Amino acid sequence: MAFVDELIILARAGAGGDGVVRWLHEKGKEYSGPAGGNGGAGGNVYIEGVRDINLLARYRGEKKFEAGSGNAGENNNRTGAGGRDMTINLPIGSVVTNRETGEVHELMHEGDRKLILKGGRGGAGNAAFKSSVNRSPEESLPGLPGEEAQLHIELRLIADAGLIGLPNAGKSSLLNALTGASAKVGSYAFTTLDPNLGMLYGYVLADIPGLIEGASGGKGLGSKFLRHIARTKLLVHCISLESPDPFVDYQIVRKEVDQFEGGVLKDKPEIIILTKSDMKSPEEVEETLAHIRKNQPDVYAVSVLDDASVEALRKILVEQLSADRA
Repeated sequence: MAFVDELIILARAGAGGDGVVRWLHEKGKEYSGPAGGNGGAGGNVYIEGVRDINLLARYRGEKKFEAGSGNAGENNNRTGAGGRDMTINLPIGSVVTNRETGEVHELMHEGDRKLILKGGRGGAGNAAFKSSVNRSPEESLPGLPGEEAQLHIELRLIADAGLIGLPNAGKSSLLNALTGASAKVGSYAFTTLDPNLGMLYGYVLADIPGLIEGASGGKGLGSKFLRHIARTKLLVHCISLESPDPFVDYQIVRKEVDQFEGGVLKDKPEIIILTKSDMKSPEEVEETLAHIRKNQPDVYAVSVLDDASVEALRKILVEQLSADRA
């Protein structure tokens, strides 16, 4: 199933039930007074956060969500039954925008539940119109329609650390080595088209698909990918030592990160990981580390083929993330 992180659906709250004209029936007196009940209220529409990042993919063929309508009023002043509420389960991290009102809702935690569309009010039955001057009212009111709207749903993953970098920077291989995840790996650009997640001692790491120059302006799928690191606590910037100039690679990605949505990611903590260190001599690796440390001190080298370097990186990441959580 393809990963879906953006969707537009139509949602509609239930209409209120109609009020009715009814009469009391007593022995010897056919019409003893108004007794028409009010209509039931229409069902509301709620959204609720769940732990399933693939949930939006299941909604692609079902883009209309409706709550139940209220029932009409009944005899003997009984209010009609209310309509069934509709709950739309969405992945944690979803941002839901009502395209009619501009209202925005965010689901940040499992179980977050928010009312987004209200059901219509039930209409009044004729009993509600009885007065000292109108003892036999024939009036009743229909129920009101429920609110409806197109909802724009955008998923922004909630992860502790986001692995970023140019295509083929070794992010997926590193995620697999650090966490035992099973992200697809290949020796060509854009192997990763969807974000991959892995767990590192209780922390969530997200492998974000490779960025390209112009990504912050939407080139390629850049803006879609960048939004997934908006909520991460730490950027893990991966640069391949196979690159002719790792520092230029760093600057390309850093520029896109800094320009995304007016700079919302600019001050996010970052460490740099030089991947594929086995492809260079120790002297070349140290030279590259020294060059980048002139601008960014938190830079480390790793090879997924070297268990010791992977374990050292695990400890560094856990220290960084635990300090942020403290």
